[in-house]
Amino acid sequence: MNIILLVWSYLKLKPLNTVLNILLLALGIAVITVLLLFNKQLEEKISSNAKGIDLVVGAKGSPLQLILCNIFHIDFPTGNINLQEAERVAKNRLVKKAIPLALGDSFQAYRIIGTNKDYAELYKAELNQGDWWSSEMEVTLGANVAEEMKFSIGDKFESTHGLTQGGNAHEDKQFIVKGILKRSNTVLDNLILTSVESIWHVHEEHIEEVEQASSIRQDSSFIPSKLIATHPAGDSTKEITSMLIQYRSPRAAIQLPRLINGQSSLQAASPAFETARLFSILGIGVDILMGFAYVLIFISALSIFIALYNSLKERRYDLAIMRSMGASRFKLFVTVLVEGSTLTLAGSIIGLLLAHGILMLLAVVIEETRKAGISGIVFYREEWIILVGSLFLGVLCALLPAVQAYRTDISKVLAGN
Repeated sequence: MNIILLVWSYLKLKPLNTVLNILLLALGIAVITVLLLFNKQLEEKISSNAKGIDLVVGAKGSPLQLILCNIFHIDFPTGNINLQEAERVAKNRLVKKAIPLALGDSFQAYRIIGTNKDYAELYKAELNQGDWWSSEMEVTLGANVAEEMKFSIGDKFESTHGLTQGGNAHEDKQFIVKGILKRSNTVLDNLILTSVESIWHVHEEHIEEVEQASSIRQDSSFIPSKLIATHPAGDSTKEITSMLIQYRSPRAAIQLPRLINGQSSLQAASPAFETARLFSILGIGVDILMGFAYVLIFISALSIFIALYNSLKERRYDLAIMRSMGASRFKLFVTVLVEGSTLTLAGSIIGLLLAHGILMLLAVVIEETRKAGISGIVFYREEWIILVGSLFLGVLCALLPAVQAYRTDISKVLAGN
């Protein structure tokens, strides 16, 4: 007597109940798995994007907004900061490296970032084609930008004012594609990189100012800026959006933020602290969804237990016949356990596949999901724990009915008692 075929025949007897039990469990498992995949990938993306950045310095406002805008590029700037004041912070003995960022324009919702090569080095970026930007109005594209916009080396485009679609185009000033980066699975994939001077140039109102800046750079007494090597130091007329700071020593983590926040018009925000706060905010919603998933799983487990318990009453005569034909008590016991485990295992596998399918669909339908790098083809070892847990749940649900099957009294059942 084949136990697998026997269990399959039992499950086919009541297909509606079987499908309902599997579906309930699959939905609960799918919710848990989607949260697992989303949280794990989000944590990895946040960790990789904030790696090497100890502090973000920008205009006064929300510290969390400052981090979201200047590290993850998913919010708007709190404002601009004066280049001269930013330079004073960059020259502080506690600062190892200061990387300038100038925001303000975009192309098809892809942000154009004015910065220097140190920013790309944070993410160990490598070129796939072409070269790095070197002159004003030259750009190096992230992998997603080049792929989505079908750009190639030498192509030109006009930026639009603002960080979202629908802004006014700078029709008289075109950027030219100088290079394309390899995919890094970081925020760089969705950015257009150029020099800070390019951002200034696009927003210059008078050509004379540009010519004046060029003549200053040719002056023999020219002293380069700490942040922008091609620009004169101490210029109080220029602005940038923010600076990304690397500490020179652990002591800087205590002294520098307090110094900036208390003794300047600038604001300093710690990526580590603000991202932890962000996860605590998101955690409320995650906990609610997780609780909902556990309720579904509990209902599913209860439904499986009731189904097995009721079906056992209907099969008492069949079990007695099986015993009389030579089936052992242990075999009846195992048959019921296998039936419960099969239901939960099927529900778990369908739930896992459903979760990965949902994320794959979101990546296609929702552009921000794709830009964030959230994928449905990533698997984690925690999913094995879900499968093992489902088997244990199935055994637990089937344990009492299995014990009753083990205790089946042949004589009483066949006698009709």
